[in-house]
Amino acid sequence: MKKVLLSVAVLMVSCVAFGQTKAVKEAKRQADAKKFAEAEQLINGALTNDETKNDANTWNVAGYIQQKINEDENTKAYLKQAFDTVKMYNSTFKMFEYFNKCDELEQIPNEKGKIKIKFRKNNAATLKQNRPNLINGGVFYFNQGKDAEAYDYFSLYIDSSNYPMLKEENIAATDSMLPTIAYYASLAATKMAQDAGVKKDAAAEKSNYQNVLKYVDLASKDVENGKFAMEFKASAYKALGDTVQWVNTLKEGMQRFSDHPFFFGHLIDYYSNSGKYAEAVSFADEMIAKNGDSAFYQYVKGYLYQNMKDYNNAIPAYEKAISLDPNYAEAYSNLGLCYCQQAIEYGEKAVSDIDDPKYQEEQAKIKEFYEKAKPYYEKVRSLQPDKRELWLNGLYTIYYKLNMGEEFKEVEKLMNN
Repeated sequence: MKKVLLSVAVLMVSCVAFGQTKAVKEAKRQADAKKFAEAEQLINGALTNDETKNDANTWNVAGYIQQKINEDENTKAYLKQAFDTVKMYNSTFKMFEYFNKCDELEQIPNEKGKIKIKFRKNNAATLKQNRPNLINGGVFYFNQGKDAEAYDYFSLYIDSSNYPMLKEENIAATDSMLPTIAYYASLAATKMAQDAGVKKDAAAEKSNYQNVLKYVDLASKDVENGKFAMEFKASAYKALGDTVQWVNTLKEGMQRFSDHPFFFGHLIDYYSNSGKYAEAVSFADEMIAKNGDSAFYQYVKGYLYQNMKDYNNAIPAYEKAISLDPNYAEAYSNLGLCYCQQAIEYGEKAVSDIDDPKYQEEQAKIKEFYEKAKPYYEKVRSLQPDKRELWLNGLYTIYYKLNMGEEFKEVEKLMNN
């Protein structure tokens, strides 16, 4: 009885295997007949069945079905008939996945240790022809705000350049679009990471920032957007808590894109917040040497010296920034602040006894500092009247210290509004 039951069991397994093999053939026949729903249903069963899921032909037929779906939708589009855009792009995506899996399975030696390549040539030609549609699919989803789908398409376009079946095409070395698509993949991942951060989804935020890093080095080679790709890289490392790589990326970005202030600004902030002003000034001097006509770098140099309370170096730097950009409101504001700070510091050390012979002399010196600060704050007000944070407190203090009654009353009203 046991032997009979065992034989029946073996027979049933064989029938199932035969049935799945037959289903693969039938799926192809249904695809040729443009019965795509039936074809996909049949092949999807074979793709998960233990007896057929490791057969290269199963995946070849799966890719073939997607190829036929894609051709059908493209024909409709060419004939200006209604077509399914999503189906067209999704079939392209699946085609790449299925044909690549087919190629992987064909590389596995058979029971005799031999490798037989049957499908590679035709499938490689099909993928090469359809590869630009991965970009189109990515753009389609990106423009709809579907960043996850866009990232998948862009990343598949990049990854497929290294498919063994496309090795002879030397795509990785010859495809000039790769850095650009890598940039958009990094951008999509950055947007997803930021969205996850807003939603307080730490796991998703971390995963997406790691996806940013996957292609960002390639993206940084893009002529137009390379500097922004480096921004993404720096931001990703910072969000992931890797301070060493964050700083290293800022330094690299500063060297490669010296005309882009993002890297310099963040690097200066890091060193300033760490109290490493000497290093920060060194970077500022380096950038000034490369971009001597940049008001921004002169301003930053002044800002650093001001934080060090080295006004003798801060003031000339701000004056240089203003000479390069006469409308640089922040430079005027900080220049005025330099003189106010000197007035305060000098006053703290001045004698307080009005009978002391030095009293009048030192009070005159304090007044002189405020008088020097006054025109700079007034200039800021004329340049940026709506940015009160740049001039209101300064003028309030100056008008009070200089006993300018009418002017003081006017700004006092603004302080209370």
